[in-house]
Amino acid sequence: MAPETKRETVIVLDFGGQYKQLIARRVRECHVYCEIHPHTMPLSEILAMKPMGIILTGGPNSVYAADSPTYGKELFEAGIPVLGICYGSQLMAYRLGGEVKTAPVSEYGHTDVTIDAKDSALFSDVETAADGTTRCWMSHTDYIASVPEGFRITAHTPACPVAAMENAEKKLYAVQFHPEVMHTVEGTKMLRHFVLDVCGCSGDWQMKSFAEETIAALREKIGSDRVLLGLSGGVDSTVTAVLLSRAIGKQLTCVFVDHGLLRKNEGDEVEAVFGPNGQFGNLNFIRVNAGEEYFAMLKGVEEPEKKRKLIGEKFVEIFGNEARKLAGTGGFRYMAQGTIYPDVVESGMGAAGAVIKSHHNVGGLPHDLVVELGFDEKPIEPLRSLFKDEVRKVGLELGIPEKLVFRQPFPGPGLGIRVVGEVTPEKVHIVQEADAIYREELEKAGIDMGKGQFFAALSNMRSVGVMGDHRTYDYAVVLRGVITSDFMTAEAAEIPWSVLQTCMNRIINEVRGVNRVLYDLSSKPPGTIELE
Repeated sequence: MAPETKRETVIVLDFGGQYKQLIARRVRECHVYCEIHPHTMPLSEILAMKPMGIILTGGPNSVYAADSPTYGKELFEAGIPVLGICYGSQLMAYRLGGEVKTAPVSEYGHTDVTIDAKDSALFSDVETAADGTTRCWMSHTDYIASVPEGFRITAHTPACPVAAMENAEKKLYAVQFHPEVMHTVEGTKMLRHFVLDVCGCSGDWQMKSFAEETIAALREKIGSDRVLLGLSGGVDSTVTAVLLSRAIGKQLTCVFVDHGLLRKNEGDEVEAVFGPNGQFGNLNFIRVNAGEEYFAMLKGVEEPEKKRKLIGEKFVEIFGNEARKLAGTGGFRYMAQGTIYPDVVESGMGAAGAVIKSHHNVGGLPHDLVVELGFDEKPIEPLRSLFKDEVRKVGLELGIPEKLVFRQPFPGPGLGIRVVGEVTPEKVHIVQEADAIYREELEKAGIDMGKGQFFAALSNMRSVGVMGDHRTYDYAVVLRGVITSDFMTAEAAEIPWSVLQTCMNRIINEVRGVNRVLYDLSSKPPGTIELE
């Protein structure tokens, strides 16, 4: 649930681009609200949203292929500013009478793009080298061979004659490269020019106003009814709980399902914060210890997506049982959950979106359970439109202590997806101990863990080692550390070698069943932050 206010909005239409979330995040950095929608969204629905601008994403297809995702010419004739990126730029050219062909030379990675029109609204103050180039990120096999009537070429490369084009009069802009990724040095500036200068947005969307508007909207929507929240203790559910608490107070009940897959001592820590004697003790707090049920259910299961689904289904089952018990105390009209925008997008956003990984908190409870419990069909999700760093900003605005706001992120399925392969109590114990040592040593070394995510995971690899002159055949622990601002892209953290060595020595010596420690250098993409 987002606050119902009149706000400037930019729409991102998804044509299968891997960076769609990053585009939306970059727009929001301009303090302009942005939503992602599938390319199948009808023009009538787009117009009903009264967007200030539209951005078309990249994608893996060729616009001239019969089965490729497309949009009608009317999109570009609606009088709304449009920016096409990569595939989106080719679609704009193709639909308006230009020519798109297979490129003689494909471009991938860092590319020096020559800016031909410094008077372009996109490039007005873009810094260039002495030869007039700026470093950009390319990823294409097709290219615009000729521009539509009324357009001019504003940038090129030796292999790409139309690296950018525009029809300024109609406010139509296109770039073959990806301005949304950090590898395009001046990309954020280009997107800012489109959003603020071309679209005319004022850039007044702030987290403080979001919190105030959301609390007011929640209070108005809920009235005197009661709400049941699934609380994990992570930042998303914590901020959701505090927003609801500010809005409705004791009408909120929080159910904390401890699935036995939490970090070391975390179940007790959550209860210490939200229980009767905790900082937020004014909440109605219920803890359910369900570890044995989860381990029995996961026995023999190795496939990551199946683990995620089973863990989510078990949560629904346990949450439903608790709701039935509580029904005798007056019942609840609403269920609430801490869904955030990346959860929605990565879970597919419906039929048109690709599933990267399932999030059990997307979609709410099964319909029959909703009917049985008397819940409103649509769950209350105050953070559904926000990215992780935006959630943290809301948390700070609400006065939640930084220690909780910047707590290391933790996935809903918990250590179930940080144990590669079958999940057992023994493996979870290994990860809990290794993870505690890792984070303790990083803190001692002064590593700023607030800039990303740092954790230990357990590979499914066992190998020969030698300890105390004896042969061992034990597991390899994987240490992961990434730096990210939005969790859409991430780079491996450069942890000092001496710190990693200390972690390795302690984990091998103190955690039984481990004889190797690895450090994961993978970025996102192509990897994800979690191992599964």
